Amino acid sequence: MLMTTDEFKCNTLDSLTIISPSKGEYVGVIRLTVSGIANRMGFDIEQIEDIKVAVAEACTNVITHSRSNEFKVVFGIYEDKLEIQVKDNGKGYEVEKIKEPNLSDPKESGLGIFIIKSLMDEVEIISNVDSGTEVKMIKYLGVDI
Repeated sequence: MLMTTDEFKCNTLDSLTIISPSKGEYVGVIRLTVSGIANRMGFDIEQIEDIKVAVAEACTNVITHSRSNEFKVVFGIYEDKLEIQVKDNGKGYEVEKIKEPNLSDPKESGLGIFIIKSLMDEVEIISNVDSGTEVKMIKYLGVDI
């Protein structure tokens, strides 16, 4: 189970927060940041690429769907895991209404959440209509799920 924000702050070795404008050109900066953190923690190249893709997908979803002017990315650095929270204060949505994509008829869009869940060890999405969305992702160090 993922932690609340207060628990998150108390149990991390370090944390880093980025507040980004909801513009695509800043996703690369966030990808570089998470790559550096994951490398420093000891994740292998394949895991780092998975983390970068998942974080970029979460950020792109905010930019594309949230109608928020900015969003926050919080990196929680632990001895055994990296936890990433991508939060916006946009329009939100009803999580239970998101359908699994039809992989036999893939489209160019609509795969973001599926991709995130397939690349990260744990994913939790909390969203409320008119108050925003938070995507929490965990990748464990030394675990290849």
